[in-house]
Amino acid sequence: MLTSVLFDLDGTLLDTVDDFMAIIDAMLREHDRPLIDPKLVRSQVSDGSVGMLCSAFGMRPQDEGFDALREDFLRRYTEQLATHTQPFPGIPELLDWLDAEGLPWGVVTNKMSRFSIPLIAAMGLSERCGTLICPDQVSQAKPHAEPVLKACAELGVEPSGCVFVGDHLRDIQSGHAAGTATVAALYGYIPAGDDPANWHATHSIKNAAALRPWLETRRATETTHV
Repeated sequence: MLTSVLFDLDGTLLDTVDDFMAIIDAMLREHDRPLIDPKLVRSQVSDGSVGMLCSAFGMRPQDEGFDALREDFLRRYTEQLATHTQPFPGIPELLDWLDAEGLPWGVVTNKMSRFSIPLIAAMGLSERCGTLICPDQVSQAKPHAEPVLKACAELGVEPSGCVFVGDHLRDIQSGHAAGTATVAALYGYIPAGDDPANWHATHSIKNAAALRPWLETRRATETTHV
């Protein structure tokens, strides 16, 4: 029986790429480097600051100066992490429906809590988000089952009744490992060259608004079989 919904953060619940892009553009200008296609940054968001900076600056993490570059990026992001970020279209209405139906929801992310907590607060979601699990709060991050299991425990639900929505293979793997149903968010930050059809998610959606009808159908079907 459907009891709850969990979301990945960047690329699933919130569209954060414009804040990343603004910072990277500013840094590239300061270093007299050419600007890059925003699509390249978008495809690297799931790999965090390391992936985005490697693509933008053509560097490797072990290269001289990379650590300082990354620290500069993280400092700037701390100061302006919610300047351009918005929920994806359809997310506000979806969360309103979940709240109205008494279905708790939460976030399971590989974004550190020092960024995730203030970001959720800046979006006005802190009081509504039933759980927020970050990698520094668990011993093993996604794709391990531990973050999803911890989120379910905090919501007080069994994983079998939970649906985990994410835009990366690791989200689907984490949900499967924990025993939840999984939904691939095809509108998110899909890595270049990756094919979500190979993730073997329970379902996939092209936009956030498509999740509610599927959840309603799933709940109706489960109720019929009880």
